[in-house]
Amino acid sequence: MTPPEPQRAVEQLGLDDLQEVWPLLDGDDRRESLLALERSEADEFFLSLSARDQSGVLVGLPHAQARAWMRLLAPDDAADVIQGTDREHRDELLRLLDDPTRREVQGLLAYAEDDAGGLMNPRYARLRPDMSVDEAIAYLRKQAREQAETIYYAYVLDAQDRLLGVVSFRQLFSAGPAQTVSQVMNAEPVTVSEETDQEEVSRLFARHHIIAIPVVDGENRMRGIVTVNDIVDVVREEATEDIQKIGGTEALDAPYFEIGLGRMVRKRAGWLSALFLGEMLTATAMGYFEAEIARAVVLALFVPLVISSGGNSGSQATTLIIRAMALGEVRLRDWWRVVHREFLSGLGLGTVLGTIGMVRIFAWQAMFRTYGTHAVVVALTVGFSLVGVVLWGTVAGSMLPFLLRRLGFDPASASAPFVATLVDVTGLIIYFTTASLVMRGSLL
Repeated sequence: MTPPEPQRAVEQLGLDDLQEVWPLLDGDDRRESLLALERSEADEFFLSLSARDQSGVLVGLPHAQARAWMRLLAPDDAADVIQGTDREHRDELLRLLDDPTRREVQGLLAYAEDDAGGLMNPRYARLRPDMSVDEAIAYLRKQAREQAETIYYAYVLDAQDRLLGVVSFRQLFSAGPAQTVSQVMNAEPVTVSEETDQEEVSRLFARHHIIAIPVVDGENRMRGIVTVNDIVDVVREEATEDIQKIGGTEALDAPYFEIGLGRMVRKRAGWLSALFLGEMLTATAMGYFEAEIARAVVLALFVPLVISSGGNSGSQATTLIIRAMALGEVRLRDWWRVVHREFLSGLGLGTVLGTIGMVRIFAWQAMFRTYGTHAVVVALTVGFSLVGVVLWGTVAGSMLPFLLRRLGFDPASASAPFVATLVDVTGLIIYFTTASLVMRGSLL
């Protein structure tokens, strides 16, 4: 029996199989496999995709199918799809929407993608303050059928669409039927402006444990809502970007397998080149202390040990501070408290590693007589150097994010490789300076 053609194999994939192999399929195979599913399964699977994948599927589909799937999307999701599409196809996707939704999406596209205005959905449940509770429940039932994305909260607006308060279904059901909405609503809701950065929005969700946050303009007029579902993707994208930067590369802005090889090299080459140039200073420092190394060759044995310890401690510190900044736990004004805390931490960590280093040297001396009559000065040099290098690495690693934030850069750019390179160079200076002081009159 002849094997099925590759195209037929793709078409025969079930929903579970398609979810598993989706990252491995190209654009044409993705479209063919989706169209081969039952309509309800295809709709469900399409809605579960990222905006980037949805865009890739829609471009190239037959017009009728593209329109059907585009109209499944809420306005904010449709805006995300259009923003993730090449400019030459954006108008084509906009034309697939019905007129009211198209106007809503065009309004959302006017906002920056990483601001609350770019994340919000302009459809939400609204009430008047003078409604009775029974009237409000009946009206919300109607809105839920028509267009509201979330019915967990309803927003109380005046005649000019200014936000007066927010009321949950729980509050409505537990209130008396004759009470008015204004009597049961929360008159001091958590709000954000249209220009609020998405990271700040995510922190508000974490702090207040709510499902949706209203977006208002400068006159407190209601513009839309940002839901926790919207912010989950944002948090994942921000975390991915920070991790990639911490690893010493530019943010990839796309799944790993969708980045072309040339683009991948360009995004990684810049940082690697900068780090390589920085490491060349290490060779320069080694050359400066060439005479000391020639007189005491044993010093060269511990260079990797000392400078890697400083780099590791610096990477630890910078990672902790970057994450604390991202969570809002540490702010620029806290730099002095961080210096004090990291100085003591670095001193303690350096003492621990210095002690381990000295114990290692004395153990080798006892077993193999490796260092002859100079074991004590070698141990003291390594021990004191480790204290100094680890202390410096910890303080430098913790301060770099503050410096970058103060200069207006992303603190995640204080990546672990960058900190390690900085500490490599300065660590050599600390090491050989310590050696020249401790070993003077003996090996030097």
